[in-house]
Amino acid sequence: MITVRSFTFLALSMLFMNNSYATNNEQKLTILHTNDHHGRFWRNEQGEYGMAARKTLIDRLRAEAKAKNHQVLLLSGGDINTGVPESDLQYAEPDFKGMSLIGYDAMAIGNHEFDNSLDVLDKQIAWANFPLLSANIFNKKTGEHAYQPYQIIKRDDLTIAVIGLTTVDTAKIANPDYVGHFEFRTPADAAAPLLEKLEKTYQPDITIAVTHMGHYVNAEHGINAPGDVTLARTLDAGALDLIIGGHSQEPVCMEGDNTADSDFLPGDECRPDRQNGTWIMQAHEWGKYVGKAEFSLKNNALTLLNYELIPVNMLRETKQDGQTVKKLASEKIPEDPKMLAFLTPYQEKGSAKISQPIGELIGDLEGSRNKVRFVQTNLGRLIAKAQSESVGADFGIISGGGIRDSIKAGDVSYKDILQVHPFKNRITYLELKGQELVDYISLAASFPPDSGAYCQFYGIEFKKENNELTITSIGNKPFDANKRYRFTLNSYNAAGGDGYPNMTKHPHFVATDTIDAEVLKNYFLQNSPVDATKI
Repeated sequence: MITVRSFTFLALSMLFMNNSYATNNEQKLTILHTNDHHGRFWRNEQGEYGMAARKTLIDRLRAEAKAKNHQVLLLSGGDINTGVPESDLQYAEPDFKGMSLIGYDAMAIGNHEFDNSLDVLDKQIAWANFPLLSANIFNKKTGEHAYQPYQIIKRDDLTIAVIGLTTVDTAKIANPDYVGHFEFRTPADAAAPLLEKLEKTYQPDITIAVTHMGHYVNAEHGINAPGDVTLARTLDAGALDLIIGGHSQEPVCMEGDNTADSDFLPGDECRPDRQNGTWIMQAHEWGKYVGKAEFSLKNNALTLLNYELIPVNMLRETKQDGQTVKKLASEKIPEDPKMLAFLTPYQEKGSAKISQPIGELIGDLEGSRNKVRFVQTNLGRLIAKAQSESVGADFGIISGGGIRDSIKAGDVSYKDILQVHPFKNRITYLELKGQELVDYISLAASFPPDSGAYCQFYGIEFKKENNELTITSIGNKPFDANKRYRFTLNSYNAAGGDGYPNMTKHPHFVATDTIDAEVLKNYFLQNSPVDATKI
């Protein structure tokens, strides 16, 4: 047994009136879930998570559930793509095929499923022996669902309806070249008629939304699109029995009504959120945990018996002899030998491509999410510098959301570069002068902190007073309103990503075939050692 404390909800039950189940027979169901995998098919350097250990755990949980006469469902909240170079370079083939071997039943389509061209997503759908679901993505021309909206799953006498929903922010944070012909409808607007249809057609005993929308406590979603709490509150009470979510990448563990457990650590008790008759669950990210929810259905009453977030070889800080040390939060989960044998060639192939040093770095380059989306950083400047120099531009810009990791001092490998730039955006440039350039920079400089659109600059100086922006210099020379200036931006922002204006039809716009990771790699090859303190 996995020795993790659990939280029991025998006193917390509720009625969901499903016409198809009006018997005294008790049915039991265990729902297992993960989300925001982001390429983590392999364990990390500390031996945490990884799909081989996950399979061992899930096989064990299935066996335990079967021994208790529970049916089992395994779901994912999406975002399988993007995050680890070994996976990115292979278009998440080991991840999707690994999920198939583990036995997932369905997943939500996440925004990062659109990081590659749609033919790659088509391949991933083919690699998966389970459905990728989204009920709120529509083809603009036909008005039809772009992807499979739901799946009906039979488990013994249980009929389970699973619908998928994707954050509407995908329309602005995914590459417009890939999603521009899609309409992302408000999830509740898409779900309500579908739920009515499913009730009439299948009379499901349990209805689940597997979502990639985010859990925002008390529906306070800030600059993000509304998420799971808003969905549950907008639909009729109990319209959904359960939401298995993703996107906000957090353990959804609550201290009380609309109060999150901000101190949650691996191995702690976890009480999921409950809104308007709907349980909401999310298992953090990367396969760090497997969520396990045990339910009883009797006389149309669905009771949550038990809920756990089971850590997958996660370490937990503890005090020992006056020092802070890290120890396993639960007993060691061995890696499944067959899964490990399947994944090893992918890991070796990916590692061979990216592990060799390409340069040296003096000092650290800051690219962490809580910096590049808030303040100007040396890595943001370096990237904009490298990109502008690669095409002979006068200055460069890049949105903070296009920078996904820091680079530490010492030898720098292509893997380090790919962790900074996992999206394979092309370098583009634009030439503007006078008021047109002022207007563009005014917009780029106006995106608020804590957003992916927050802009990093290199080679341009400006000031803003009374909401009016004045460019003072470009390339260390006074700004000349009569001169045409060239600046770089990546293809994602140039096409309107993150709310930037779509400039691809501008007469002075040029798209190159060079991707951002190649430019940064070449900068290190040509300028090593790079001194982070002088950027």
